[in-house]
Amino acid sequence: MNELVKCLPSPTLPGLHLPCLDTYKGWLFKWTNYLKGYQRRWFVLSNGLLSYYRTQAEMAHTCRGTIPLAKAHIEVGDTCHLVLTSGGRSYHLKATSEGECQRWVSALQQAKANATLLMHHSDDSGDEGPVPQEDRALTQGVLKTLASKLDDLSTCNELIGKHGAALQRSLSELEELRGSADSTDKVKAVNERATLFRITSNAMINACRDFLDVAESHSRRWQKALQHEREQRHHLEETIEQLAKQHNSLERAWKENPTSYTGAERSQEGDASDENDDAEFFDAMEDSPAFITVTASGNIQHKRSGSNQSMMSGGVPNDWTHNENDNSGTNHMQLGRTRRSRIPDKPNYSLNLWSIMKNCIGKDLSKIPMPVNFNEPLSMLQRLSEDLEYSELLDRAARCDSSLEQMCLVAAFSVSSYSTTVHRTAKPFNPLLGETYELDRLDEYGYRSISEQVSHHPPAAAHHVTSQRGWTLWQHITIDSKFRGKYISVVPLGNIHLQFHSSGNHYVWSKVTSTVHNIIVGKLWIDQSGDIDIVNNTTKDTCRLKFSPYSYFSREVPRKVTGVVEDREGTAHYILSGTWDDKMESAKIVDSSQGCGGSEGKQKTVYQTLQPKLLWKKYPLPDNAENMHFFSSLALTLNEPEEGVAPTDSRLRPDQRLMEAGLWDEANVQKQRLEECQRLERKRREAQANQALEEGQDIEGYQPLWFEKRTDDTMRESTYVYRGGYWEAKDRQDWSQCPEIF
Repeated sequence: MNELVKCLPSPTLPGLHLPCLDTYKGWLFKWTNYLKGYQRRWFVLSNGLLSYYRTQAEMAHTCRGTIPLAKAHIEVGDTCHLVLTSGGRSYHLKATSEGECQRWVSALQQAKANATLLMHHSDDSGDEGPVPQEDRALTQGVLKTLASKLDDLSTCNELIGKHGAALQRSLSELEELRGSADSTDKVKAVNERATLFRITSNAMINACRDFLDVAESHSRRWQKALQHEREQRHHLEETIEQLAKQHNSLERAWKENPTSYTGAERSQEGDASDENDDAEFFDAMEDSPAFITVTASGNIQHKRSGSNQSMMSGGVPNDWTHNENDNSGTNHMQLGRTRRSRIPDKPNYSLNLWSIMKNCIGKDLSKIPMPVNFNEPLSMLQRLSEDLEYSELLDRAARCDSSLEQMCLVAAFSVSSYSTTVHRTAKPFNPLLGETYELDRLDEYGYRSISEQVSHHPPAAAHHVTSQRGWTLWQHITIDSKFRGKYISVVPLGNIHLQFHSSGNHYVWSKVTSTVHNIIVGKLWIDQSGDIDIVNNTTKDTCRLKFSPYSYFSREVPRKVTGVVEDREGTAHYILSGTWDDKMESAKIVDSSQGCGGSEGKQKTVYQTLQPKLLWKKYPLPDNAENMHFFSSLALTLNEPEEGVAPTDSRLRPDQRLMEAGLWDEANVQKQRLEECQRLERKRREAQANQALEEGQDIEGYQPLWFEKRTDDTMRESTYVYRGGYWEAKDRQDWSQCPEIF
């Protein structure tokens, strides 16, 4: 039974008339998590705040949560259901009857209206919220002292006025009695002085009164600001205390069983704790995954964190999965020829990025001249080739008989290309028009790659990879990069194509947005966000990967990636989960059902899965990587000099080579020279085009040497594809067609 308790009328603010703020109490059922569902809680609505407790007895010592209603959204759902959304969180509540639900809704709406009105008036008037008793007493004491001083001054003013008036009367009488000119002048002078004295004293009193008004006004504002800071400090203290408790709990559990205490077991223990069940409600956040996974035994493991320990044991064939303990592919250098494993350490040069970037807000970064201090000694063409670090995923995919299993490996490959970027906040060199880069790993890994800069503004590169192990990959990528003041966003435009030779399966996907944060102040860090839609154009299988953006206030796993593999009918077969900087796992779906508790009335699909299988795991970084631009083992070899490459190869670019050697001043000189030469070459081509236009002649624009523009029949898009001839020219060492760009 609910209780409606009338509070004593509180003093109203000047000019503000509010209805009496009622306290409404009663039992409601609150959604906690998919394991425990709705739990009975004691709710108290008072002064614009909705607080809840496990029992009525807890009101004396432990509040499980508080929902401010001033900015909350109240939504009435189905029978007996209501949803409160406040501060980015959704709270799903259920009453025992429709009448009780309606009473709660009315009370909540009234409390929200009162809280909103009170908040607006407080903002306008500057009235402070509650402050601690000792601070209030101190402030009131100061104001009381000022008021006392003002009373003393007012008393003095009255006396001055009284005696001044008497003095003037006496002088007037004296003036009437004495008629001599000298005495009259003296009396007038004294009278004027008395008048000026009274005016001065009045001005002093007015100034003191103004001072008191200002002191009172500022005191209210200061108290309000101090109260806000106290609340923030209290919130941080609670957060730190909670983290400390979690740390101690995990440390004790690890000490008890350090070998088998896995992430899934920690999640289960957290759920078994009756202390944290309310915190599990983050499943209802709008940005949470659209599905929940459970094991065959019914235990939920894919909860608020979206952890990739989300499935139980099962029967995914081992021939297309990866053994986490298998280190046979963890070093690109251990097969074939011996390649370098380190480069010179990065110099410790300091430079104010903001002094250069502050005038570039909203501009395309490719058009901003930047010193090499903000670069890494690799070009964008080499960064594209770095996507092949985990090419063995495609080798395994080529051996798959099932297109759905193959899709899982392709999805893992698309995620793996971001693993090397987690610490790589420096930008690669913008390639010069006509610049190329080859990566020949035919002996070690069965593939070789060629890329070329096909456009300068906008910057665009074409890339083609052929593997003897059953696949071909090609892409045409245009980079759209913008500086937004606090961060830099890099949006790759274009599609990546992958075709397997034996099955003919043709996959297409695109890249997500990369964002570099803390440009103005703080440590630079990079994040990947957005969706990748992978489509098998042959079988129409699909996979949507969601890269969750990082949030300091989110309880999600940082850098989380989730996805579902579906066939052409839209039936889900595999769940993918992991992080883009560590690993990806897949789990076969054995059953699915519609759950409840989704935001805005949307239901979440609950998938029952088998044990997860590791698809991909990131290789560890080489020793001393922090001093070598955080390069991976493959990245360390990309700029290694090789004989026989084209004269346009990125390895031969002088500014990039000097930067790698640590000669940054010399590198900046060479960079300016190359950019000036490129500008002159562009002006020359523009002049030729204008002259041909005036003469009525047809002239083609710039044509890449190794790639040509074609219309893709599948995607109906214009793209650059490899025309052939590069490797044949390398065999002959005939580079006569190559321009001199360095």
